[in-house]
Amino acid sequence: MLPYLDAPARVCVYLFALALGAVFGSFLNCAAYRVARGESFVRGRSVCPKCGHTLSARDLVPLASWLFLRGKCRYCGEKVSARYPLAEAAFALLTLACVLRFDLTLLCARNLVFLGCLFLLSLTDLDALFVPDGCLLAAALAWALTAPFLGQSWAWAGKHALAAAVYGGGLLLLSLVMDRALGRDTLGGGDIKLFAASGLYLGLIGGLFALILACVFGLLFALLSRRGAREAFPFAPCVSLAAALTLLFGDGAIAWYLGLLGL
Repeated sequence: MLPYLDAPARVCVYLFALALGAVFGSFLNCAAYRVARGESFVRGRSVCPKCGHTLSARDLVPLASWLFLRGKCRYCGEKVSARYPLAEAAFALLTLACVLRFDLTLLCARNLVFLGCLFLLSLTDLDALFVPDGCLLAAALAWALTAPFLGQSWAWAGKHALAAAVYGGGLLLLSLVMDRALGRDTLGGGDIKLFAASGLYLGLIGGLFALILACVFGLLFALLSRRGAREAFPFAPCVSLAAALTLLFGDGAIAWYLGLLGL
């Protein structure tokens, strides 16, 4: 955790990571809102979703604007969803966790891109029940472009690419079998591609750990939301949470579990 910096410098880095993460969280939340509605997230200014008034810079300060305005639009007085500050705070904490785990390295930057993609596609799936391919492509490109510069061998890269193929292909085959047996869709194509992308970052063992966690989270979500057996189910947030936890904290948990097995 930045051992080459003194305490005041580390605090500054951590505060900057929180601030930067809140800004990215605000952007990703806005991008997810627009992608879910088929709009461009790179053109056009932010507007109030209730009255349509264009928002100024003072209305878009992460966390602070929502708190200062007491969760209401400055122009129409309508309530603004708590999702905005929650998304900003959540990605601020994810960014800090990534810096704490990987220091100020290229690996940290690459994994932060992956976390950002997971965050955006999770919000999109919650809003519109689909996983944008652009997020998965961006994650795969970030992995491929940085892999030659991370000091890993070609064998390491091959194992992670194999993990992507195993989880993508294996879950696709399982999905086709289950679809035929149950007479309905069981696992969406976006979820399958998300597992494949996670395999790139987590490898075979990490990917398996994330798969188990995702199933546990999915079961809990289904029970808490009380959805019907045939209702559409946003599984991507469960997969993303499992992948993020495995990426940030999985090494210790996996080592402990393998130790129990004597491996």
